[in-house]
Amino acid sequence: MICASCHSTEAVTGETRCARCAPAVPLAPFVPPGPPLRSPVGLGRATVVMLGVMGASDVFSLWGDWRMPHSRTMVAFALAQGVLLLATAVVYLCWLWRVRTNAEVFDASSQSKARWWTIGGWFVPFVNFWFPRRIVLDAWDASAPQGRPAGHGLVDLWWTAWVAGLVADRLLRVETGAGMLAVADGIDLVAAVLAAVVVLKLTRMQHEKALQGPLLPTTALG
Repeated sequence: MICASCHSTEAVTGETRCARCAPAVPLAPFVPPGPPLRSPVGLGRATVVMLGVMGASDVFSLWGDWRMPHSRTMVAFALAQGVLLLATAVVYLCWLWRVRTNAEVFDASSQSKARWWTIGGWFVPFVNFWFPRRIVLDAWDASAPQGRPAGHGLVDLWWTAWVAGLVADRLLRVETGAGMLAVADGIDLVAAVLAAVVVLKLTRMQHEKALQGPLLPTTALG
């Protein structure tokens, strides 16, 4: 068959025009792949273990505050506790990055902060008093089972204890009295326990939601 356009070249098989006259097929726009969904269970367990060790160290600090405040033993223990806190923070941030990335897979539109704020939000002055909470809440809502409200009471309670601990560490530890040190350590203990509960709950929600597979639109569930 001769090309219907130029009438001089043989048409392409299955077409009425030749290869030169046939319009080029537009390429589909490249859409970069989204982040993969990865299990938070392993990191969640590691984070809870580290928070548990931190809680145990706070219990020892409470005992030491009353029995031997400002002794060499407690000074050395405070240094060791600082190293433990740093290690716990690293593991926690790895877990938080994982659940924040998964939340983007579940519902990217519900994430009000860019992904890099998951780490940076803890270190930028002033915003570190509310950005981390917002990131956890966004991940919490995105990970909630469909049709079930995700209450924020537990997260708010944890964040209140965390901020109170920051304030106590900067104000109460200036005092030399054992009572002030004990109050600061007690708040840190409560914050560690609540943080572990939040990690367990959010990890479980994401794991269960991932096992459900892709969710159907609400209208399709009729």
